[in-house]
Amino acid sequence: MTVSVDEAKTQLSKLLDFLEEGEEVVIERHGRAVARLVRANASAKPKLGAMRGEISWKRAWDRPLSAEEADSFWEGRW
Repeated sequence: MTVSVDEAKTQLSKLLDFLEEGEEVVIERHGRAVARLVRANASAKPKLGAMRGEISWKRAWDRPLSAEEADSFWEGRW
C-alpha cells in the first residue's frame, strides 16, 4: 500500500492495522517514496542459513601463515 505524507498523518491508526496484518506501507512525498513501514517483530532473529550461497571461502583460508607472512602481519604490512 502506498500513501502520501498527509494520508499517513491522518490515518496512522488504520495504517497500523494494515501493518499488523502483514501489509507493507510506503509513504510518498511529492510522488517519491521516502519511507517504508513494516511490521515490527520483537522476536525477529536471523534464520540459520540465511546467508547460504552469499559467502565463499578461498581455498586453504585456514592454513597457518608462513614466518614471513606472520612477520608482515604483526608489523602492519599485511
